[in-house]
Amino acid sequence: MNKKIAVLVTNDFEDSEYAVPVQAFKEKGEVTIIEMEKGKTVKGKQGKTEVVIDESIDDVSHEEFDVLFIPGGFSPDILRADERFVRFAKAFMDAKKPVLAICHGPQLLITAKSLEGRDITGYKSIHVDLENAGANLHDKEVVVCQNQLVTSRQPEDIPAFVQESLRIIG
Repeated sequence: MNKKIAVLVTNDFEDSEYAVPVQAFKEKGEVTIIEMEKGKTVKGKQGKTEVVIDESIDDVSHEEFDVLFIPGGFSPDILRADERFVRFAKAFMDAKKPVLAICHGPQLLITAKSLEGRDITGYKSIHVDLENAGANLHDKEVVVCQNQLVTSRQPEDIPAFVQESLRIIG
């Protein structure tokens, strides 16, 4: 069964944290890139990756998707300022659907107030934020919580992140 995977991204995402997982996820299902504006091109902060947006956040519902992926970089911090993306991410957490977040990706989940009591990791600079959100922080390359939430810290963790994400996606 092909999974429908939503990817929340905007400019200044971490190139490798987007490109490598998305390539792997395309083998498991249909990947839909979501931002504010359908058809817009967004660029990674390293300048290596450009992505054309498939759908506007206004035209999708979490109910259409099986999995949520949030790449790192500055993108999650930008997106969490927009309540539409916060609500979208929170809906996945509330529905116990798989959520995959790497590096700064958990920032969106912090703003969604969805991390209380959850096991998690993330980029070093957001460790205090994760703890303040009530999460149980683990400084490991990949953390899987309740067979639903997969998180990693940084680009070096991508192989472990992809492996556990694919396992959770099924």
